[in-house]
Amino acid sequence: MRFMVIVKASKDSEAGALPSTKLLAEMGKYNEELVKAGVMQAGEGLQASSKGARVKFAGDKRTVTDGPFAETKELIAGFWIWKCASLPEAIDWVKRCPNPMQGESEIEIRQIFDADDFGAAFTPELREQEERIRAQIERQQKK
Repeated sequence: MRFMVIVKASKDSEAGALPSTKLLAEMGKYNEELVKAGVMQAGEGLQASSKGARVKFAGDKRTVTDGPFAETKELIAGFWIWKCASLPEAIDWVKRCPNPMQGESEIEIRQIFDADDFGAAFTPELREQEERIRAQIERQQKK
């Protein structure tokens, strides 16, 4: 199973406060443990929402709203993609994580859909298309 592990934003991260050298070192060590265990597939920190935008869909209409966004508790400061045998395993890994923010913080864990989760709606043609797209991405990342 794959999981997206979401580091929630804080007032500090939204203000553009960068992590300390100590926290960067602790996170680096933690990420190395994840990689050695074969868990971590990707992971990145995100800039503050003031440097982002949202696109709202209503039928054919698209409305763009530039950041920053008001509800800090709904924002994401970073993420990992992990491969774990189960949700409890992912939870165990998160419990070992250094606190990613000064003060209180929160990390959310969400399972990523696999092709089989879509059932019959994900036809053989759509599966082939998905495989082609993933192969293209891999080739591009190797460049």
